[in-house]
Amino acid sequence: MLTPEEWVRQHWVHHLHKEKGYPLSLMKIEGGLLLNSLQKRSDLVIYNTSGERILLAEFKAPTVKITENTFRQIANYNTIYKIPLLLVSNGLEHHYCSIDFDHGNFTFLADLPTFAHEQ
Repeated sequence: MLTPEEWVRQHWVHHLHKEKGYPLSLMKIEGGLLLNSLQKRSDLVIYNTSGERILLAEFKAPTVKITENTFRQIANYNTIYKIPLLLVSNGLEHHYCSIDFDHGNFTFLADLPTFAHEQ
């Protein structure tokens, strides 16, 4: 069903594929995960050619503001996944973050790297 959130996700999938070079075959939409014994679904996970998760995305409808709670949601999912690149978007506002697990910090990015850069 084409909900407003799904509309945002489909536009991002298209952008990531056409503009950033991420192969559709390495994208997983609505992947399940278990978080504190609760079944959750990640909006989009992208893998590299070695099968490692490289990007986790959380999408909201355009009418939903991106807040600290949105970042908390993707951070909670990432405690399970441990993915180095995060994307949060409502279709109007976009945030990108690189996670350095070795040093326990993160950096907000001006743009997402291309798939070739992530290899």
